[in-house]
Amino acid sequence: MSGNDPSSATVPVCVVVDVANVVGSRPDGWWRERAGAATRLLASLPGLLGREASVDAGDVAARRVRIERIVAVVEGAATSATAPDEVTLVRAPHDGDSAIVSTAAEHVGTGARVVVVTADRGLRARLSDGVLATGPGWLNDLLGR
Repeated sequence: MSGNDPSSATVPVCVVVDVANVVGSRPDGWWRERAGAATRLLASLPGLLGREASVDAGDVAARRVRIERIVAVVEGAATSATAPDEVTLVRAPHDGDSAIVSTAAEHVGTGARVVVVTADRGLRARLSDGVLATGPGWLNDLLGR
């Protein structure tokens, strides 16, 4: 492929994080203090802004993306978590999955490219066309955790 191949271009994206799913992907005692575990994850996210990475979204060929915005969705006991100013925090009023679906759709509606980080297959099936979904391992690898 040549350097001018548009399919190899880096795509700016908004990353929407299923915080419960990412926190729950590591057996580090998060269940003892969900809000604290969520706050620790949220505190680590700003370092990813501007970073480039490849996203393998399963049925879509790997793409190079540049993380331009991060939106994190918290639910239940984690709604008291705090986030740095660089991370948009959505406190789900009911279930986190519905908040993630609507948040991703809102961003797609503005023309943004969206990557949702979750391992939840049911949630992935509800995402609108054009949204890339990848698992918590992708985010954990980027964060070095």
